Amino acid sequence: MTALNRRTLIAGAALPLFAIRTRPAHAAEFSLKLANNAPITHPQTVRAMEAAERIKAATSGRLELQVFPNNQLGSDTDMLSQLRSGAIDFFTLSGLILATLVPVASINGIGFAFKDYDTVWKAMDGKLGALVRAEIEKRGLIAMDKMWDNGFRQITSSTHPIKTPDDLKGFKIRVPVSPLWTSMFQALGASPISINFSEVYSALQTKIAEGQENPLTLIQIAKLYEVQKYVSLTSHMWDGFWMLTNKKSFTALPEDLQQVLARELNKSALDERADIAKLNGSVAEDLKSKGLVFEDVNKPAFRDALKTAGFYAEWKKKYGDEAWAVLEGEVGSLA
Repeated sequence: MTALNRRTLIAGAALPLFAIRTRPAHAAEFSLKLANNAPITHPQTVRAMEAAERIKAATSGRLELQVFPNNQLGSDTDMLSQLRSGAIDFFTLSGLILATLVPVASINGIGFAFKDYDTVWKAMDGKLGALVRAEIEKRGLIAMDKMWDNGFRQITSSTHPIKTPDDLKGFKIRVPVSPLWTSMFQALGASPISINFSEVYSALQTKIAEGQENPLTLIQIAKLYEVQKYVSLTSHMWDGFWMLTNKKSFTALPEDLQQVLARELNKSALDERADIAKLNGSVAEDLKSKGLVFEDVNKPAFRDALKTAGFYAEWKKKYGDEAWAVLEGEVGSLA
């Protein structure tokens, strides 16, 4: 039950006393749902569960946060709809997918914009993140201050190593169902194929796609090393997750509980960032031991190819001058 519904119930003066006392003696006063699309062993889920434990302790059991990982409550699209309706209370979602509702939310995914994590967190904890959060709130949602890390994305291939833009010419690469990905790889001369992640392994196995792109941790978890041979360290795109909440439900909570939720969820976001940073090194070694061949790439050549193809100019127009100026203020000139 959402905080809003419980308040309405308790406030109902016409209700008989027994109706108010139906809650078990030790049950939480407020019970909220947090959903994500990450496996139960992923740092995102582990840290969310830790936040739930701290929240329960800090509120003396008044507030319980139930965590539903691994798309238990539906697809990303389904869960976003549930969040907006108030059926779930918190949901972690990639800004690149949130862009279907909040277009500017995908701006952190602009190809080769971020050179390293220092640049990422300076931007997303600073002016660029603030700009996106403000647009999210206009859609009836609230994003916590700290984003969760999904990592820099790398290209894998079953046919040949990808070292320069020329190696992508005609390359059949699986991409998420998102205009930004399709636009970027088309600009690089590849043949992007939009496929949901649940179908990636079979698409690679049957050669519908020659390659795909994802953070190293997900390449490991999904066992893509079984159907791929090369990993090119392009770091072409950084992706993270916004911790989103339904604005109406969240603001209906007592202010002290709002503060505890925000504090503990933001703490777990920082813990998860540190987890991913540690994993990146160990994951690479594990993937090498499983037979994947790692390739370094000429990153400036890819960025120059995108500029020549008009990719940056196209997306500057889509995001608008204000948002683009904030991005370039953090990462330097692109277009």
